[in-house]
Amino acid sequence: MTTIPALPPPRGQAILPEFVQGDAKLRDAAQKMEATFLAEMLKSAGVGAPRQSFGGGAGEDQFASFLREAQAAEMVKAGGIGLAQALFEAMKVRMDG
Repeated sequence: MTTIPALPPPRGQAILPEFVQGDAKLRDAAQKMEATFLAEMLKSAGVGAPRQSFGGGAGEDQFASFLREAQAAEMVKAGGIGLAQALFEAMKVRMDG
């Protein structure tokens, strides 16, 4: 299996040229899209689903989405599944072309 390297963190935008700032915004958008996708996949996998017995009730249902979103964001920080990089490259081509 091929490992996908983690995306480098965006640099400070105040000192970067305009084209690099645009890349940072595109990369951020791509990472947010990957996190949203992963959160939905975690939801489909049953992460955060209420337990049958001794569950947390309505509060658990409402806050489970926050847990999934936080887990997905951490997965993206750790390198994710490569979706952010593919999205970034596709958006970059569209913006440049």
